[in-house]
Amino acid sequence: MEQLILLIKATTIAGIGGTGLGGVIGALFKKDSNKTASLLLSFAAGVMVAIVCFDLIVSALDTKTGVYTVCAGICAGVALVYLLNLFIDRTTNHEVSHIDKTHPETADDLDEIIHSNHLSVHIRKHDDKVSLFIAGVIMACAIALHNLPEGMTIGASFANTNGVMQGSALVLAVLIGLHNIPEGMAIAVPLINGGVRRRMAILVTALAGAPTIAGAILGYWIGDLGPLGLSLSLSFASGAMLYVVFGEILPQSILMYRSKLPAFFVIIGMLIGLIVINV
Repeated sequence: MEQLILLIKATTIAGIGGTGLGGVIGALFKKDSNKTASLLLSFAAGVMVAIVCFDLIVSALDTKTGVYTVCAGICAGVALVYLLNLFIDRTTNHEVSHIDKTHPETADDLDEIIHSNHLSVHIRKHDDKVSLFIAGVIMACAIALHNLPEGMTIGASFANTNGVMQGSALVLAVLIGLHNIPEGMAIAVPLINGGVRRRMAILVTALAGAPTIAGAILGYWIGDLGPLGLSLSLSFASGAMLYVVFGEILPQSILMYRSKLPAFFVIIGMLIGLIVINV
């Protein structure tokens, strides 16, 4: 029980704390900074790739359940997040005027990361409460789509260290908290610009990080079922995170700040992740 409480505390700081801090930054400045968000996302993505590839997947293989089991878990994680993300995109993109055939297939602005632009459209149009509620639910689902697999990687890593919050599990929690800062900015800025009070926008933004906790508990619970459960938990979470990194975060970061600098931040992140794993 103490192990689970420690895990919940760590993911609460990473999820609610990181997203909430982004909300505070967004409330203070009321504008986005695509360059800052891009470099933060790139760096966090690099560390996540290092931890997933050099730690989580290696640990999944060490369970001796077979490479095909690990590959199947990774594919399942990729497929689930991709399909859910595709559904949300097709549900919301047509309502935002600038997202048309000429727009990149991935987000190229801060508020597109978690579809807060979709909610801001309804706010500007002064739509009824039902429309605003539906838009809010869709935004919450988009946030959960990012945060659930992030939480699962923490939970699976925690289960792999026998309930000791150290090494990659702790670093991963810290990096996910860092990664959640620009997401928090993406939520708070359009809400405030749409007329929501700052305190309420910060509260909503902080609560948006709660799915990280649910994902961590799920990842830890599956990983605690035995070698097969641990292998599936580690591989599924790795696959989901790999898609989030390569299918969303990196394309977004490059489009948000069109420069070679994000690539260097990814490499720096991977090297730091590699050092942390082996120190």
